[in-house]
Amino acid sequence: MEIAQAELTTQTEPKTTVSVTGSVALLEGLIAEGTEVVFGYPGGAIMPIYDALYDYNDKLQHILVRHEQGATHAAQGYARTSGKVGVVFATSGPGATNLVTGLADAQIDSTPMVCITGQVFAHLLGTDAFQETDVINITTPVTKWNYQVTDASEIPAALAKAFYIARTGRPGPVLVDITKNAQMQLFDYAGYVPCDHIRSYRPKPHVRKEYVEAAAEMINAAKKPFILFGQGVLLGSAEQEFKAFVEKSGIPAAWTILGAGAIPTDHPLNVGMLGMHGNYGPNVQTNSCDVLIAIGMRFDDRVTGRLDKYAKQAKVIHLDIDPAEIDKNVKADVPVWGDCKETLPLLTALVEAKEHKEWVAEFRAFDKIEQEELIQKELHPEGDELSMGEVIHQLNELTKGEAVIVSDVGQHQMVACRYALFNKTRSNITSGGLGTMGFGLPAAIGAKFGTPDRTVVAVIGDGGFQMTLQELGTIMQSGVDVKIMILNNQFLGMVRQWQQLFNERRYSFVDIKSPDFVKLAESYYIKGKRVTERADLVSSLEEMLNHKGSYLLEVMVAKEHNVFPMVPQGCSVSEIRLK
Repeated sequence: MEIAQAELTTQTEPKTTVSVTGSVALLEGLIAEGTEVVFGYPGGAIMPIYDALYDYNDKLQHILVRHEQGATHAAQGYARTSGKVGVVFATSGPGATNLVTGLADAQIDSTPMVCITGQVFAHLLGTDAFQETDVINITTPVTKWNYQVTDASEIPAALAKAFYIARTGRPGPVLVDITKNAQMQLFDYAGYVPCDHIRSYRPKPHVRKEYVEAAAEMINAAKKPFILFGQGVLLGSAEQEFKAFVEKSGIPAAWTILGAGAIPTDHPLNVGMLGMHGNYGPNVQTNSCDVLIAIGMRFDDRVTGRLDKYAKQAKVIHLDIDPAEIDKNVKADVPVWGDCKETLPLLTALVEAKEHKEWVAEFRAFDKIEQEELIQKELHPEGDELSMGEVIHQLNELTKGEAVIVSDVGQHQMVACRYALFNKTRSNITSGGLGTMGFGLPAAIGAKFGTPDRTVVAVIGDGGFQMTLQELGTIMQSGVDVKIMILNNQFLGMVRQWQQLFNERRYSFVDIKSPDFVKLAESYYIKGKRVTERADLVSSLEEMLNHKGSYLLEVMVAKEHNVFPMVPQGCSVSEIRLK
């Protein structure tokens, strides 16, 4: 989906014009696009935009973050819970380069985001001026599109194109870099016209019905069909269409971590999580099914394990909006290009209503093994040390699967994804493809702004929390209500687990020391508590959830506890280990 910079289209302009600065035109455009919240940090090169923003406090809510990376993750959390485009402001130089990690995260996880960066005056470009960086070339690999504006008259069309590209097709982040002179320059503004078409950019591939028919024929003939679904279902707002397909076809369905919540966790045909730390049955049965139906997922290596041993017995049907994903990792026998909100109803109409009782029962047999050998021990440990699984289990009991769970990256992430209940859509917010430590806290802030009426719980490890803990200042200043739960095992747990299993317990620089998190929270006027005993866990969780305002709960968990099941690196998914 490469888009040429030269293709900024000129829309039909209204007849009346008014003289405004580029900064005012930008803010008017954001409002026209439905922007409610901007996450940002001011600086010299973006100062004209912030000066104009002073007069827009009643129309645009600006959240002052403590680091530009925090702004990108907050915008991601906002986009993922609200379904809208997240918006970020940052200045030139280090402000712009601090966005790169969040842009890369949003790019690989298909999160719609528009970043506006200030830039030095146009006549200084290329002179190594103070705080000048070539942000266009720096961010080209990690954006869906980027563009540099040097004249104010370009701003409305550039912004319209940015939002259109960010939200359509396979969503992603875009960046518009605006020189300082363009922000200050007066021009004849004819109003904002949203973009609805760009030559050579086709966000929705043409649906070829012959492929839908071929897929239906293959599904109807299958004895052991298996659905793998990912975030594409959520991004396409196709939850109801997907549920209808699953229930009519009677096919068991397993999810990637970003696909969680597309159907409720307790749905009878939801058979669990795929991947390296996924459930036992879905991984093993991938190499037993006869037809594999992939919907809105990209066959990531953490899902497939060894590709040369992945589902070789199965015929593969792949539904995806991005043609680049078809055949990229796994060869599709039937490719179904298109938006799954459009393709799924076409497929559902053609598939036969079935139940596949014996095939579903095979998954449940694996569930029983996993429950007896692993899950019950994880959720109800016999020792004195608290396990991450039992903490998430008790959280489930109190929230009934209604909360938004925002997890950072590490062991706690896999435990949260495995054991949290997701009974509503857009409830599991995490960094999937990039695996960005530090994502959790700022993303939870954005998630709460995106869905203010829901409880948002950030599940974070002691290592990841220390990467972006400065965003406690953002919570303090904005007053946002986020429940922060640190599962502290006093290690960089996932790396330590690999060092234990594959490097003979040579624990190399994974023993991490932490500050007093409770006192740290209190210094930001956030109430906090530490839990060390099982007897105090439930009451402390209740206190956190019932507290008005943000709350930090630190739970001390077992230091050398490992996350299982696990597909070891270099193994096939059917070689998954329960211990």
